[in-house]
Amino acid sequence: MRMVRVVATTVILTLALGGSVAAKKPKVLLKVATLAPEGSTWMNLMHELDDRVREATDNEIGFKFYAGGIQGDERLVLRKMRSGQLHGGGFTGNGLGAVAPSLRVLEVPFLLETEDEIDAMYEQFGSEFERKLGDAGYALLGWAEVGFIHLFTKKPVADLAELRSQKMWLWEGDPLPEALFAEAGVAPVSLAITDVYTSLQTGLIDGVYCSPYAAVVLQWHTQVAAMSEVPVTHAIGAVIVSKRAYEKVSPASREKVREIAADVFERLKAASRRENREAILDIQKAGIAVVPIGEDAMSVFRRIGAAAAQRGVGSLYSQEELDRIRAAVEEHRRQAAATSMVGEP
Repeated sequence: MRMVRVVATTVILTLALGGSVAAKKPKVLLKVATLAPEGSTWMNLMHELDDRVREATDNEIGFKFYAGGIQGDERLVLRKMRSGQLHGGGFTGNGLGAVAPSLRVLEVPFLLETEDEIDAMYEQFGSEFERKLGDAGYALLGWAEVGFIHLFTKKPVADLAELRSQKMWLWEGDPLPEALFAEAGVAPVSLAITDVYTSLQTGLIDGVYCSPYAAVVLQWHTQVAAMSEVPVTHAIGAVIVSKRAYEKVSPASREKVREIAADVFERLKAASRRENREAILDIQKAGIAVVPIGEDAMSVFRRIGAAAAQRGVGSLYSQEELDRIRAAVEEHRRQAAATSMVGEP
């Protein structure tokens, strides 16, 4: 009840202070679309970003967010950005790959296994990937990882034969999982993300791939019975805006946006990781089986993943880029193992 009174008081004060920075139209208003729903941590932090940016830049720049996919799937949002209807979007690897394909090298199957490895790869390659986005005509506001991607299916999948028995969803237009399914001998059903829930209900598909948090937020977990214990990959994400629109803002204000965004997106990353861990507990409480995959089956899946990664060479990333990211992961693991040994009694 006390929280209700606090919220009500805040609303009244906001209405009374109609001349506040947030209430005024900024000089540059960037329209940004995302699949994240209102009320989610993602959107709460995006609204905080907007409030802080407007205040810090004396209302030179502000954001208008379109949440919950109301502007369409990621590919449609990109088309609207190119036409000037929108200025930015929150994207997963599917959308980012349409802008700067080589970013997908971070998502090759079974590459990254821990959060430390993910952080190390962004530290080493983040600036390079940001330049690639810039070369494509987009400015990076911040990286916003989706998390580890698991299989969610109506029947348990513990090996390749069981995977082939499922009618798996393929995110329409996404070449990386398409390559994985092709190497696995799976004929997926290609659908826009907005059609997935209904397709699970009707039986058009039996399985999906996503992060645990996404499975809960999108309610896909209510239509499945099992989740793979071992993730297939780790999904990247970012909020990007059109450079053409963003460069209407003064360099000084853009620097302030960068400073604020660095704080907001670091907290978003921490929240995303926490919420994915909590979602796994929610999934288990809902009675969904977490299915382990034996070492023999994992060897098969890793071979398929490596072959799928090679399919992306030339169309998504170069062989040199793939080799570099693999070598960087192996070097990080070697250093981590050496550090661990030094710390042992």
